[in-house]
Amino acid sequence: MTVVAVDGLHEIIQRIESREARIGIVGMGYVGLPLALLFSEERFAITGFDIDAHKVGTLNRGGSYIVRIPGADIQAAQKNGFQATADYTRIGEMDVVIICVPTPLNEHHEPDLSFITETVKAMAPHLRQGQLIILESTTYPGTTEEVVVPLLEQGNPSGLRVARDAASPGFYVAFSPEREDPGNDTVARRDIPKVVGGCGPVAQDLASAVYATIFNRTIQVSSPAAAEMTKLLENIYRCVNIALVNELKQLCMRMGIDIWEVIDAAKTKPFGFHVFYPGPGLGGHCIPIDPFYLSWKAKEFDFRTRFIELAGEINADMPYFVVENVMEAMSQRGKALRGARVLVLGLAYKRDIDDLRESPSLTIIELLQQRGALVEYNDPFFASVGQGRKYALNMSSTPLERVPDFDCVVIVTDHSQYDYPKIVENSKLVVDTRNATKGIVATNIVRC
Repeated sequence: MTVVAVDGLHEIIQRIESREARIGIVGMGYVGLPLALLFSEERFAITGFDIDAHKVGTLNRGGSYIVRIPGADIQAAQKNGFQATADYTRIGEMDVVIICVPTPLNEHHEPDLSFITETVKAMAPHLRQGQLIILESTTYPGTTEEVVVPLLEQGNPSGLRVARDAASPGFYVAFSPEREDPGNDTVARRDIPKVVGGCGPVAQDLASAVYATIFNRTIQVSSPAAAEMTKLLENIYRCVNIALVNELKQLCMRMGIDIWEVIDAAKTKPFGFHVFYPGPGLGGHCIPIDPFYLSWKAKEFDFRTRFIELAGEINADMPYFVVENVMEAMSQRGKALRGARVLVLGLAYKRDIDDLRESPSLTIIELLQQRGALVEYNDPFFASVGQGRKYALNMSSTPLERVPDFDCVVIVTDHSQYDYPKIVENSKLVVDTRNATKGIVATNIVRC
């Protein structure tokens, strides 16, 4: 395919507005694939890049591997030119490339940017003048300017550099944080404002023009670092407030107070209070991880984020709190945890999604096994689970008909498909970490 170089901001924006611009999205996961479908709905010819051959093959056959995205959506996108590939030489065909790859923590709770760096290195040899590169992956402030830009410049054999104004030749770079909320059906993706920070005003305007085709509002900030910090603030805000209610839950349990009753009463206040709920720990790609990204970066400036670190520690300790309560509940019924049969309900990190990233269920299962329990699980979204980055379950979902066989059922993820009254009726003991059994009166329920 012959690609015509676009030399002016006006011409590039025309290509965007006319839907002639070719857009490539790197990473066909929980962020990249929904984004690709949004662009496709606006008649852009989208190319999805991924190193996972299974994902590429599934998409090109018109299938989906994400529960909330039906195959029909993929097939509709194909009619508008959507295709998937693992061939990074095709980066040169794109006018816009958006990077949506994972940014996990390593075993020392330090940022692991290997997915970003390997992606950028693979892209760099195929860059051409006039292209716009946008990073969406959540990361610490400075990543775009300090990591992505140098790798793109060093790896490009043509000697192209980032263009920071309309007069300079080269490629353009921006950062725009993803704001995906899996399972949220109350806010349409198009209604979520898109924050954009560019390496210069041209990149800023270009990125805004691209996102304005699929989002109803774009918010420009002064730099990629400001956009990167915006994403961290959003998620750390949630992390801190969830830690607060998690700590209050533990105190309320000692005081004999129902924390859920307290929260229900407090949220009736029409101002000055935003409701957050306790749980068995944090999951998902962002909220459990982002505080550590910022605290790691803060050390470079001889600054310790004590408040944020404490919130992260409280949330990270919640799976241990759950297991302690399981042990105590069983002990009070004359049953030791070692050798007991325990069924964990829900593997996903939140209700009604098929996402295991950082799920507290994984830690709870591991801790129960370490203490000698015979653990099985049930989750309507996972018929079986093998080995992942932080787990090696190699288990299949146990039918709910077998609930009576277990000494304890632990509700970790409150999927709406579960019939909680029936589960309680057929269980010897239920430990409920989500208040899923609210309103059910039974002596075999322990809420924690």
